Amino acid sequence: MEQTDDNLFLAKLAKFESRMREIESSLEDLEVLKNPEKLKKISREHKTLMPVVKAASRYRDILAKIKEDSEILESSPDEELKALAREELADNEKRRCGLEEELKILLIPKDPADEKSAVFEIRAGTGGEEAALFAADLFRMYSKYIERRGWKLELLSSSPTGLGGFKEIIFSVSGEGAYGTLKLESGVHRVQRVPSTETQGRIHTSAASVVVLPEAEDVDVVIDEKDLRIDVYRSSGPGGQSVNTTDSAVRITHLPTGLVVTCQDEKSQHKNKAKALKVLRARLYDIRRKQEEAKILASRRSMIGSGDRSAKIRTFNFPQNRVTDHRIELTLYRLQEILSGEIDELIGRLQTAERNEKLRSSS
Repeated sequence: MEQTDDNLFLAKLAKFESRMREIESSLEDLEVLKNPEKLKKISREHKTLMPVVKAASRYRDILAKIKEDSEILESSPDEELKALAREELADNEKRRCGLEEELKILLIPKDPADEKSAVFEIRAGTGGEEAALFAADLFRMYSKYIERRGWKLELLSSSPTGLGGFKEIIFSVSGEGAYGTLKLESGVHRVQRVPSTETQGRIHTSAASVVVLPEAEDVDVVIDEKDLRIDVYRSSGPGGQSVNTTDSAVRITHLPTGLVVTCQDEKSQHKNKAKALKVLRARLYDIRRKQEEAKILASRRSMIGSGDRSAKIRTFNFPQNRVTDHRIELTLYRLQEILSGEIDELIGRLQTAERNEKLRSSS
């Protein structure tokens, strides 16, 4: 394994330690303590830096011990002491290598949005009613995973079909790190199975698209009321049946971008408007982030981290009890467990692949 240049590595760590001292000083500042938004932002950065600073402290301790053992080997006449130093030096060199790898991972630039909650959008794609049923399967899968994580799911908007599927369903996932955990689920998910409506037993291929956005706070995106056209209308259910006798459904059009968000799940027009604005804010924040990323990372976007939502990322094959993630060429033969929300291995392997890609890019 290639050895890290101690001086360069320590200089990089020193910047993080210096920033930590600034933050700790800020957390004692009365002006900061009186400002909830600023305090939240600084506390979040403090939490992010803490693992780096702790690992850096252990790394410095190991370097000091290595230096001490090396000096003993060079200058001590005591052979017994040198034998002990030689043994300790070998052990500390192993620990040093492990800490260097840990620090390299900790020093990978973090996406500030990773700690945010998420807005999740699932839409039926090719395949008609079967695609809508698959969209419902995906919603149940993610719902069970979210429940197991102890996060909160709030339905924002849905367009159900008569057979229990969804043309579209949008929901928020409230929980620390929800976006960072779920963001790699964005893309086209494909299903291969015999639909319940198929009389000749033929396997059909259908698809649903998933979009995961970081939930934007008011400070992230400021929406000017004059940029909005808000229409209200009577909500309806599958097949056009009326589900409300008042004009509670809301359609918001963001005039500068042309983005349109509708919400009709609540009986209250006010609640529908608030939910629609949450989705709109997340989409606008995502557009801004993508524009910034395009400027910075145009020359080195990895397949996993590209956020290309038109790409086929995963296939659910029912006849073979198989789920394949095409980005990392991972195949698991436990489809029903995965559809029951046991997607930890999929998510974990994707995060490992993304981290390794970032390590290669930064080296």
